[in-house]
Amino acid sequence: MEVILVVALVISLIIVIKSANVFVDNLVEIGGVLGISEIILGVTASAIGTSLPEFGSAVIASLSESTAIGVGCVIGSNIWNIAGILGISAIVAGKIGTEAAGLKRDFTVTLLTAVILVLFMLLGDIGRVAAFFMILVYLIYFWRLIKAQKDYNMEHERDGKRRKLNPKIVLLAVLGFAGLVVGCRVLVYTAVELARIMGVPEMIMGLFTLAIGTSIPELVVTLSSAIKGLHHLSLGTVLGSNTFNILIGIGVPALIKTIPVDPLSLRLDAPVMIIVTILLVLLIKQGNMKLKRSGGIILFAVYILYAFIRLYGV
Repeated sequence: MEVILVVALVISLIIVIKSANVFVDNLVEIGGVLGISEIILGVTASAIGTSLPEFGSAVIASLSESTAIGVGCVIGSNIWNIAGILGISAIVAGKIGTEAAGLKRDFTVTLLTAVILVLFMLLGDIGRVAAFFMILVYLIYFWRLIKAQKDYNMEHERDGKRRKLNPKIVLLAVLGFAGLVVGCRVLVYTAVELARIMGVPEMIMGLFTLAIGTSIPELVVTLSSAIKGLHHLSLGTVLGSNTFNILIGIGVPALIKTIPVDPLSLRLDAPVMIIVTILLVLLIKQGNMKLKRSGGIILFAVYILYAFIRLYGV
């Protein structure tokens, strides 16, 4: 049984990596045809698309009474997205650049959502009032993104005829995304089954096994984007994904069932999520609006330290 699971895990990983390449290449092409900026693509289509595994896992966990897995998956994914994914991407690509306006907007919202989550956790279990508020905040953020895109289009008006959207590009983007979803579902299933066989606790499974497993799309899309030089897309994918994970990934499941707050998660996991978010911006500003390889090493080292403390030190 273990051998079959390992084989399925390897095959699904190959499918996910290939699908991510197809998805990124065609998503950027669609954005170019429609006149959508790279960073807006990152924090909307790419971020939401790659966050669907976390969202689905959180909803399924809530419906199956395993809310600790759902919350752990979201918080763990957000920590991994910044410290792990951006850290690894910066190490491999050498640097990830961005521009001040987009960073300020998306970082502010990402940090705000993390603080909102912590405040609701301090008040007790996360119920429908908190859920409605979180979803409302996301809708406001999404409206701001639409407004930013309109401003971008006005500033980058192009002469001549706009290129036609090739249906083949759309089909390939959809197929790439479908490959991500299917591949990730198999990847998560095999990872969870292997974790259960090894006797991993539910909250730890959510924080690490499921969190990293469901974040594979962000990893491959972000890494692929960084290597291709699409820096705004890679950073936008992570920041947009973290915002979506909290406001929708926790907000919607909390509408279905009240989510209990784990004291250790409030004491350690949530604060670490805020710390790595702030650290990311400090490293980017210190690197002259670039997350350099040295900054990536620092972020990844922080994740390793957090994982060690969470697993062995508390």
